[in-house]
Amino acid sequence: MKWVNGFTKRLRHSSTDAEQKLWYYLRAHRLQGFKFRRQHPIGPYIVDFCCLGQHLVVELDGGHHLDQLAPDLIRTQLLNRYGFKVLRFWDNDVLNHTEPVISAILEALAPLPAENMPAGRGS
Repeated sequence: MKWVNGFTKRLRHSSTDAEQKLWYYLRAHRLQGFKFRRQHPIGPYIVDFCCLGQHLVVELDGGHHLDQLAPDLIRTQLLNRYGFKVLRFWDNDVLNHTEPVISAILEALAPLPAENMPAGRGS
């Protein structure tokens, strides 16, 4: 596990411009009080950003991801099996269309309306 900590630290220090920009909005509970972590290990992967309390992962993809769509799909499916919802954004969208990206993240963090919640005991 020690190697993971060193690797995540290196990833945080070599963040892309898009990661730095999005982190500005996600860090320090700035996004409506939600706590996010960056470069956080989940299973065999290190995800760009995650909100553990809401089981949400946010991944940023640069142009090199066009060549690895199948591995990204497998990664997303495994994270889903761990109970995480995964949002993916292109770096370009984060850099040039930040507000819609933030809105999509907020929408994913919103709790289900009561009428969409599964019936619990005593219903």
